Amino acid sequence: MEVLRKRPTGKGPAEWFTGDVWFDVIHAGTEPSRMRVNVVRFAPCSRTAWHRHAVGQTLHVTEGIGLVQSRGGEIVVMWPGDTVRTPPGEWHWHGAAPDHFMAHLAMWEGVGEADVPETEWGALVTDEEYHAHPAVG
Repeated sequence: MEVLRKRPTGKGPAEWFTGDVWFDVIHAGTEPSRMRVNVVRFAPCSRTAWHRHAVGQTLHVTEGIGLVQSRGGEIVVMWPGDTVRTPPGEWHWHGAAPDHFMAHLAMWEGVGEADVPETEWGALVTDEEYHAHPAVG
């Protein structure tokens, strides 16, 4: 058994996030495990850039109200208790609704190959893209 002490909370880098986003690494996966788990906290209007994961990603909303969109799809409102699965290679973004904080568990797997990125980051989500969402109560 190994007890892993909490690491310092990290600020989401501006290349990957718009607004104030903070994350805590829960598990970084040591071979043979490839599991990755972060708690990610988003301030209102903050969000990820477009990105995709080689092996997919699962999000589980723990508090607040969030938004998620796959490229070419509708923006979907996420509520506490909702779990969202994006398949391998699907471009998407996620973040907080305009007037709400949101926190989720982000879970994904590494690929086990040093030359293959587990996450590929694209352009930041524009304000126009972000504000094309449905009304949130």
